[in-house]
Amino acid sequence: MKYPYTRRGALRAPLQATPVAAAAALLAVLAAAPGVAMAQTGASSGGGDTVTITGIRRGIESAINVKKNADNVVESISAEDIGKLPDNSIAESIARLPGLAAQRVAGRASVISVRGLSPDFATTLLNGRELVSTGDNRSVEFDQYPSELLASVLVYKTPDAGLVGQGLSGTLDMQTVRPLNFGSRVLAAGGRYLQNSLGSAGGASGNGNRLSFSYIDQFAGRTLGIALGYAHQKTPVQEEQVGLYEPWEVKAADVAPGLPANTSSTGGIKALRRTGEITRDGLMATVEWRPSKSYTGSFDVFHSKAVQEDTANQFEMNLNYNGSFPCQPACTWSGFNVNGNNTLTNGSIRNVYPLVRGMYNKREDEITALGLNNRFQLGGVQIDADISWSKATRDETSLENNTQLTPSPQFETSTLRFNQGTFPTFTAGRDYSNLSNLLLRGTIYGSGYGKVPQVQDELKGFKLNATMASPLSMFADLQAGLAYTDRSKNKLQPEAPIELPPGVNQAAIASDLQYGSVNLGFAGLGSIPAWNVPEAVSRYMVFKPAINQPFLVAKTWAVDEKITTAFLKANIDDKWGGMNVRGNVGLQLQHADQSSDGTRFTNNQPFPVTDGKNYVDVMPSLNLALGLGNDQTLRLAVARQVARPRVDQLRSSLDFGIDTATGKPGASGGNAQLDPWRANALDISYEKYFGTRAYVAAAAFYKDLRSYIYTQTNSNYDFSRFTQGYTPPSTCTVGALQNQPCPTALASGNYTAPFNGQGGKLSGVELSVSMPFAQFVPALRGFGVVASATFNNSSIEIKDPDSASSVGSGPIDLPGLSKRVSNLTVYYERGGFEVRISQRKRSDFIGEIGDFAANRKLRYVVGESIIDAQVGYNFTEGTMKGLSVTLQANNLNNAAYETYAGTRDRPLEYMKWGRSVMLGANYKF
Repeated sequence: MKYPYTRRGALRAPLQATPVAAAAALLAVLAAAPGVAMAQTGASSGGGDTVTITGIRRGIESAINVKKNADNVVESISAEDIGKLPDNSIAESIARLPGLAAQRVAGRASVISVRGLSPDFATTLLNGRELVSTGDNRSVEFDQYPSELLASVLVYKTPDAGLVGQGLSGTLDMQTVRPLNFGSRVLAAGGRYLQNSLGSAGGASGNGNRLSFSYIDQFAGRTLGIALGYAHQKTPVQEEQVGLYEPWEVKAADVAPGLPANTSSTGGIKALRRTGEITRDGLMATVEWRPSKSYTGSFDVFHSKAVQEDTANQFEMNLNYNGSFPCQPACTWSGFNVNGNNTLTNGSIRNVYPLVRGMYNKREDEITALGLNNRFQLGGVQIDADISWSKATRDETSLENNTQLTPSPQFETSTLRFNQGTFPTFTAGRDYSNLSNLLLRGTIYGSGYGKVPQVQDELKGFKLNATMASPLSMFADLQAGLAYTDRSKNKLQPEAPIELPPGVNQAAIASDLQYGSVNLGFAGLGSIPAWNVPEAVSRYMVFKPAINQPFLVAKTWAVDEKITTAFLKANIDDKWGGMNVRGNVGLQLQHADQSSDGTRFTNNQPFPVTDGKNYVDVMPSLNLALGLGNDQTLRLAVARQVARPRVDQLRSSLDFGIDTATGKPGASGGNAQLDPWRANALDISYEKYFGTRAYVAAAAFYKDLRSYIYTQTNSNYDFSRFTQGYTPPSTCTVGALQNQPCPTALASGNYTAPFNGQGGKLSGVELSVSMPFAQFVPALRGFGVVASATFNNSSIEIKDPDSASSVGSGPIDLPGLSKRVSNLTVYYERGGFEVRISQRKRSDFIGEIGDFAANRKLRYVVGESIIDAQVGYNFTEGTMKGLSVTLQANNLNNAAYETYAGTRDRPLEYMKWGRSVMLGANYKF
């Protein structure tokens, strides 16, 4: 990886930073103690022996060293040893850094928010090269990158002109090892056994495992280095969930008879037990060649393949529909309670008609990334040429079986309680545990539905830059370069009903397809059956997914982006008034050429749609690190920053139609003419270091977002290019023109799509500390703390009509913004013995959740606190030297994941994924 700090040596390893509100008090105390002496890594004791730093302290001190010597405002995490990052996943480690927070997906920390902004505002690099993603947008899912294959992660909170592929909120650079940085051959192997507290169910095990192997070696007089790594992971998927239909809304008397006027209620309730497993295999390889001082070349390969297969066995009741809407006979409420917010909190309802579902999902993700770097030293000029290619694919299958109790229909009376802070509960009066009494039927709810979405993302890149001495004494050197990336992302989403064959009214699922049962006792219900859904579809049903339907074409698209970046950067290393000053100042010019191909339907005929635009952004930046003496640093950074629109927002495909009675067109879809998010940013940071063993820091940031992208309705959109091919019916059957010719198409109408809108202000304060307790109390040698607390504030308010049912009809905060984020890690390490307990917390935020239709929905997510713990022992001498054993617990408190609609008394989802306990060993030789 090439950094803009080469004059001071390569930046290396990052930190497991973790915060808590107590950091505020510690800052004041510790910053006032400049005279305290602390030993640095590798310092000599009184006897002249070298202090060897290992384990937890090694990772922490490496990260402190990176932060201290960087020109930009950065955070980092670092592996404690080969194949040993400090957490179960790379996302969990990243989420412990000041100002960063993770959003859990299926129980795993997956996507990362930086400084209160949605994951889409950050970009992710691998060894300095921009990465593709398997989702339909840009945000990388970090759980696809094995932590065992990574050496460190560096998070740039402020950009510089030489950082290509930078994000608006931050840039995350995952780094693999450089084999020539090692002094000798290294072999390391590790294995862990995993157990989920929810246990086995539905034919799926609650156990898993992890295996890893690393090999690093040097040849030909240390001119040739090789690094190889392999990681395998098998993780159980276990979930308990109760969900309520959206929207919560005031129900009319004919829909919810018995309820008082103006009562807000949900449309239904479901409980499910999800079971399955994820298998992931990762491979890393690096070849580094340094035949002379004038040339260094490296070639990097990364490959990851993950397969997730799970089934949600689900019991569900619609509260407004039982074969008729409104219900016939009426779904009538009694014995209910309504709170002061006119929200239904509990009650009994009769004449509902339950459904037992099997919902199967299989997702196959594959990522391959290649990079070739050549560094030449030609006299006083250093030239770097880098070529990269990466590709990601996702193939997904979602199948649904609906079974109904026979004879059908059999109406129920159920008692429901919409609890807060725990699972909502409801009852069933009949026995649904016997699959032989449940039939696949085409009536009432239909027998099923399926989707087979596919995503392909390919990115090719080239970067050329030259670094040379500066003719001006205030600059250490100058760097100039040109970078180019060509990215193409395509999505297909064939889908269709899953139906019984013609002439077949119902079908029973044979006993050989049954897995047994799953217990829904957490929801107040009994057991329901679990079965092999894909085999049931194959044996009894017909599924013909297609994309050539009017309501599906908006989900199929291709987006191409060609980004050309020219940059000039001057590195500063000078004295101003006797004060050491380092940093950089520079300029990026970025030209974007974006285009999209899609489809629309007119008169039931498909027509191609191509759209796009070109634009240029000018992005100046300045980073200054002022040495205040006594190991104190004051940092100042200003920059213009941009973030590219979400890829699915750039699609040109649209769901288009024309009102035959009026000729007025209307549509919903994407917008290939979007400008990016743009912001002016200011950062100030004060840092006090104690060698490389400890630090305290306080940072403030301010971002003025000049624009924001959100879904709006343009009531005067020009549809003239889309009405070509429209032939109005010769005779109108509706409106005032009955039995007369229908009008021709008008030129303009309503278009609901992403548009650039007004921005706003975002600011925050970050406090962080990393300190061994022996600094103050020698008797506490081995104990230490890493903590941080972040306080975010935003004046930006947006309204997303597509998601108004989930988050309320008024303005909402920025998606991803938690006003308070904190992390705390307390550890003990001495004599090879290690203990660590960590907590990460964030307040409520608006999350972006994928729904059943694979569309993004905005939902309020209840703030959460996740506790992890680890205990281990490292053998440092004797025949077992190099062996370490670890017992690790993730989500020790089994924290729930909760969402709600507008206010907390209107719950949507309550999920628990259990705690995971791992026992393992690593051996390095």
